[in-house]
Amino acid sequence: MQKVVVDADKRSFRINLKELNHYKDLFYILAYRDIRVRYAQTFLGFLWAFLQPAATLLIFILVFGLAIKIDTGAIPYPLFAICGISMWSYFSFVLNQSGNSIIGAQEMIKKIYFPRLVVPLSKAVVGFVDFGVALILLIVLMVVYQVAPSPNIWAAPLFILLNIIAALGVGIWLSALSIRYRDFQHVIPFLVQFGLYATPVAYPARLVPDKYLWLYNLNPMVGIIEGFRWSIFGGNSPNEYFWISFATIILLFITSLIYFKKVEDTMADIV
Repeated sequence: MQKVVVDADKRSFRINLKELNHYKDLFYILAYRDIRVRYAQTFLGFLWAFLQPAATLLIFILVFGLAIKIDTGAIPYPLFAICGISMWSYFSFVLNQSGNSIIGAQEMIKKIYFPRLVVPLSKAVVGFVDFGVALILLIVLMVVYQVAPSPNIWAAPLFILLNIIAALGVGIWLSALSIRYRDFQHVIPFLVQFGLYATPVAYPARLVPDKYLWLYNLNPMVGIIEGFRWSIFGGNSPNEYFWISFATIILLFITSLIYFKKVEDTMADIV
């Protein structure tokens, strides 16, 4: 049995990776539980994982593809949209679930000690269910429209990794803030809804005027989605302000860990 010493006077921002690894079984159990509970006692069960991105895609096709007729160049609009939906669905799920994760696990947090970071991190695994389904839809549509992956496909894993980091960065921030400021529980759904239309999921980023592009790229998902599309379909590389999205992602992730570590010792007292 490992001896754990909790020092209330210790003020360190160092993330103990060895301790996180020691609790990896708890990490897997929490992720597995969430996956099972998500579709338990539902009539359609796992089919909901397919219906959600498919319904979003259908709405986008009707509104942005047929009614507004967004110009997506050589990429058929359904392919353009599902590419953005696949990345956004993962980000929004992890943001939403991680943001409320500490509040949801408050009874366990009050009773036993474990690295609290395990709770929001486990949501990143659960989100792969929706992401995997959306990727399957993307592949099916690429076959239907006979569109082959571009030579830039090698970069796709990089943008997926950036998506994971961005989702966890925002999610960990919100999970820590929600403990003391419960208002964030109401802010999170608004962020997800607003972010969907403030991100180039249904439309290309080139529609944004050049003078506002730097500001637009403060949204970390702008560079991620534009980059992922470039890796799948080729064409123009992400806009010149991609580095702003990248810097925002790294800043969010690092500061989220620092703040989470700062409030971790008092979570059981104020949750």
